Amino acid sequence: MMTFCFSGRAGAILLAAIMAAALTLTSISDLHAGTLSSVKQRGKLLCGVSEGLSGFSAPDADKKWRGFDVDFCRAVAAAVFGDGNKVDYVSLSAVNRFDALSSGKIDILSRNTTWTLGRDVEHGLEYVGISYFDGQGFMVHVDKGLSTALQLDGEQLCVLAGTTTIVNAKAFFERGKMKVEILEFAKREDALKAYEKGECTAFTSDRSALASMRTKLAKADDHMLLPEVISKEPLGPVVREDDPSWSDLTRWILFLLVNAEEVGWSQASADKIPDTSSLAIPDAVAAKLGLKENWARDVINAVGNYGEIFERNLGKDSPLKLERGLNALWTRGGILYAPPMR
Repeated sequence: MMTFCFSGRAGAILLAAIMAAALTLTSISDLHAGTLSSVKQRGKLLCGVSEGLSGFSAPDADKKWRGFDVDFCRAVAAAVFGDGNKVDYVSLSAVNRFDALSSGKIDILSRNTTWTLGRDVEHGLEYVGISYFDGQGFMVHVDKGLSTALQLDGEQLCVLAGTTTIVNAKAFFERGKMKVEILEFAKREDALKAYEKGECTAFTSDRSALASMRTKLAKADDHMLLPEVISKEPLGPVVREDDPSWSDLTRWILFLLVNAEEVGWSQASADKIPDTSSLAIPDAVAAKLGLKENWARDVINAVGNYGEIFERNLGKDSPLKLERGLNALWTRGGILYAPPMR
């Protein structure tokens, strides 16, 4: 054991500095470490979602949040509490979403957020995985007679501020030696209103977001998505990077949803865990995650598998009517893939 002796004015100053540093580190640790413990003590999960993006996260007529991103938070709550309803949803803009997570205002961000190097490193965040493979596109009025984004030279674009779409759009048009004027809006609704009124020729965003926003327009059929996909937009849930246990827990919940679809484990058969090695999760593993032995069953019972979540929120029977595309399982022509559960 080492003993330190502090004497004189210099020693007092050094001791004060060490104590201040220790207090700072303790406060940071208290804020960010032990997320699972904090969630359990609180009795509910705090989930950061969008300001209202139909199909992904938006309140319904009864003010109940629904959507693809909402269901992931319900899955996490089901794993932790055995009840997918133990969630409070915090509506966040693209600009303030990362600060809300870093400061501890929310436990998880599930809000159509693109995974990039800068965001991963600069904000001290951890991406759980990719829950939706997307790409940036353009929406235009049908009566404009446009068939390609290459016809947007000299036009104005409506864009949501604080997103990767701005950089992607600039790069795309610079490569094509075209000039466009980019109009930034802090709120998605304001950008959509400006587009609908004709203040810009095109609205650019993730194609899934454009499909969602088109459903809000007075005459949705008067608007179309151009064929170009100009970027990779891997979207997924985000947590703080300084709590690896919480990262592991949320990551494997996402993997469970994908693996469950692969083996045909659905909400209708939630109480009948498939007899397959890929989903036979040992109790000891569940304990290390801080979960009860039936956590996987509770998740599937609450939200179903990945395919069920996709279809009811985004698929052909939903208002968005999106095809699975890249988000189909790797066994069905897509690139959706998750490591086995053991």
